[in-house]
Amino acid sequence: MATQYSFERHEKKYLITDSQYNYIIREIKAHMISDEYGKYSISNIYYDTPDWALIRASIEKPDYKEKLRVRSYGVPEDNDKVFVEIKKKCCGVVYKRRINMKAAQVSEYLAGNNNFSPGNQIGREIEWFQKKYNSEPRVFIGYSRQAFAGIEDPQLRITFDSDLKWRTEELDLRHGNYGFPIMDNNQILMEIKIPGAAPLWLSHMLSIAGAFPTSYSKYGDCYKKHLINSTSYLKEEFYIA
Repeated sequence: MATQYSFERHEKKYLITDSQYNYIIREIKAHMISDEYGKYSISNIYYDTPDWALIRASIEKPDYKEKLRVRSYGVPEDNDKVFVEIKKKCCGVVYKRRINMKAAQVSEYLAGNNNFSPGNQIGREIEWFQKKYNSEPRVFIGYSRQAFAGIEDPQLRITFDSDLKWRTEELDLRHGNYGFPIMDNNQILMEIKIPGAAPLWLSHMLSIAGAFPTSYSKYGDCYKKHLINSTSYLKEEFYIA
């Protein structure tokens, strides 16, 4: 499957229990298939200002918000490709634009080293973002993901994220997918990503499951629970791999 670098879609998020998850998984299999990667890990480094201006603005729920992150699927080596992404949300529509580059080049590129500039439109958007905010790596957030794509409409995607974790040390994706738990319980984050209206079967299934959309941000939840009143945690015995 070709790599996609630009997205425009609606995203709905649901915090569900294990029993809701089991029901939904059974029901979607008539309409969806597991994507080509199955279950995998995702690692992110979120960039922000020293006073957390980007996430503080985001949790105020403005009509427009934006953030910058670096993402990998699995733990990359120096020459493995990772994604540098700008994610924007305007009036309920999510826009994601990204480029890829070697993991070893990302820090210098986002610090302003033009030797690594891709020289394309998305790269210029990222560079403009950095000139505006001068953001720097602030927090790692990782999790396990299980993803499904629609049979009738491949642009319909449903993902299930679990084992959410964070750290503020070793802010490089090459250091591994480990950290402190973000959530206090075993909830699963389900996201429905679709370019338009949801199909009738999906709306009916969610109603029976008792799953209702909620406003949730992994980065926002991490900030409010763990970062707003502290800078770092050093008790490594609480880390989860």
